[in-house]
Amino acid sequence: MNGVAFRFCSVSKYSLCGVCGAMERPGFMASLVAGGVAGVSVDLILYPLDTIKTRLQSPQGFNKAGGFRGIYAGVPSAAIGSFPNAAAFFITYEYVKWFLHTDSSSYLMPMKHMLAASAGEVVACLIRVPSEVVKQRAQVSSSSRTFQIFSNVLYQEGIRGLYRGYTSTVLREIPFSLVQFPLWESLKALWSWRQDHVVDCWQSAVCGAFAGGFAAVVTTPLDVAKTRIMLAKVGSSTASGNVLSALHGVWRTQGLAGLFAGVFPRTAAISLGGFIFLGAYDQTRSLLLELGRGSP
Repeated sequence: MNGVAFRFCSVSKYSLCGVCGAMERPGFMASLVAGGVAGVSVDLILYPLDTIKTRLQSPQGFNKAGGFRGIYAGVPSAAIGSFPNAAAFFITYEYVKWFLHTDSSSYLMPMKHMLAASAGEVVACLIRVPSEVVKQRAQVSSSSRTFQIFSNVLYQEGIRGLYRGYTSTVLREIPFSLVQFPLWESLKALWSWRQDHVVDCWQSAVCGAFAGGFAAVVTTPLDVAKTRIMLAKVGSSTASGNVLSALHGVWRTQGLAGLFAGVFPRTAAISLGGFIFLGAYDQTRSLLLELGRGSP
């Protein structure tokens, strides 16, 4: 799933809890560390759902890919990649927000959020994709160790092998952000209007879960294409990274059901991830800021 955490790192002008508010410079490092801690937490807690999703999308089929056995296969790759993924996302996200500074009441604010998140995803994928390649291969081949898979990819395909599926991953993440962010903003605006005051933290989390879940459903075909490209045999047409070709291949052999393989665990993981991430992030950031105030 890796990447579940990043989808809940956005800023919102309707939130009061500091999780989604604009970050002041003194608290930037705390936010960076908190984002990393929250990212690791959500990825590890929801890892079994991600494994099930990957095996459902695997070209060899769910049972041959491992079924419900060894659902934590490949978890070292996810654990190692989660923290730097979050760091890369936050650094880029905050910089683009600053670079595109607009008045908080401007109607361009949602656009700024979408552009900042998209830029953050592009940069974060430079770290995330190698982790995803190793993790997904381990998830469908539980007999191989994570380091062994990493070594085999480097030996057989070189660095390019670790970045197989980079384009398809980016093409999945950007549409996801473009669907999720305006929907999240709209839900919170509507909720704020109905209760005549800005949303609380838990309400923001509920909106994030709904927005993330909806975005997860509509972008599942792109996720299937990304998984097929990363798991394809070396030298095959799918391994070339052509997203449209991968989608056409799935449609031809499995139809609509194949394009939406794994949609339920994917949607559940991203929706639940919103609650876990926001809670872990807010708690960790508050603790770090409190410790910072207490130090001389």
